[in-house]
Amino acid sequence: MQISMVASKLSAGYQGVPVFQDFDLEIPAGQITTLIGANGSGKSTILKAMSRLLAPSSGTVYLEGKPLYELPTKLVAQKLALLPQSAQIPQGITARELVEYGRFPYRRKLSGITAQDHEVVDWALACTNMAELAERDMDQLSGGQRQRGWIAMALAQKTGILFLDEPTTYLDISHQLEILQLLKKLNKEQSVTIVMVLHDLNHGIMFSDYLVAIKNGRKSYAGAPREVVTPAMLRDVFDVEAEVIQHPVLDVPVCLPYGVGGKCF
Repeated sequence: MQISMVASKLSAGYQGVPVFQDFDLEIPAGQITTLIGANGSGKSTILKAMSRLLAPSSGTVYLEGKPLYELPTKLVAQKLALLPQSAQIPQGITARELVEYGRFPYRRKLSGITAQDHEVVDWALACTNMAELAERDMDQLSGGQRQRGWIAMALAQKTGILFLDEPTTYLDISHQLEILQLLKKLNKEQSVTIVMVLHDLNHGIMFSDYLVAIKNGRKSYAGAPREVVTPAMLRDVFDVEAEVIQHPVLDVPVCLPYGVGGKCF
C-alpha cells in the first residue's frame, strides 16, 4: 500500500487544551479515507492539523516524505486542497469566479488568470457538472450545487490530495449521495486521494476504502470497512448497540442500531 501522508506523534488543540495527543495515522495514496467517531472525538481537529489549517503543538505531518509545516505555503497549496465545514461564500460571486480562486497557488505576482487557468477552471466545472451553472451567483444555487461549486474550486487547485470536513452537512439524502458519488468518481477517474470526516456511518462504509474510528482523540480502529465495522466497535466508539449485516445490493456492511448506552430503544 502506497502512503501519501503520515501523521507522527501529532498533538493539537485550542487555547492550550489538547484535543488529541501522540496521534499516528497513515493516509493510503489513491484511496478514500474517512474519519468516523462521536461528536467531540477530535475528527475535525485532526483533519485541520493534517491539512495545515491548525498548527500542532508537537509531532510532525509528512507530505510525500517531507515535513508539511516546513514546506512553502504555495507548494503545499499545489499538493493538497481543503474544503472546510460550512465554508463562507463571498457575496455576489459566480460559480466560475469561485472556482477561479483555486488557481491562486499557480499565479505569479501581479499576473491575472491565464489561458491555462481558464482551461483548468472549465475542466473542474465539467467534472462536477457545474458548467451550465458557471455564470450563476453562488447564493442563488441549492445547497448541493453550492457544495459542488466548492469541490470544483478545490479541484481547480490540481492537487493530488483533497481534504473535506463533513461535506454532506445540511444536505438532504439525495444531495448527500450526489456529493459522495461525485467524490468517488473523482477518486477513481482522477486518482485523487480523498480524506474526509463524515457523521453518517453507513455513508462512510459505502463510499470509503479505509475507515479510521476516533475515540477521545485516539485512533481506536483502522482498516477496510468490513474489518472495522463490528458490533463491538460500535459499542466501544459510539456507545451504540447495533447489528451489522451485509447490504443486499452493494455487498458492504450496514449498521442497524437498536439501542444506546447498553439499552434498547
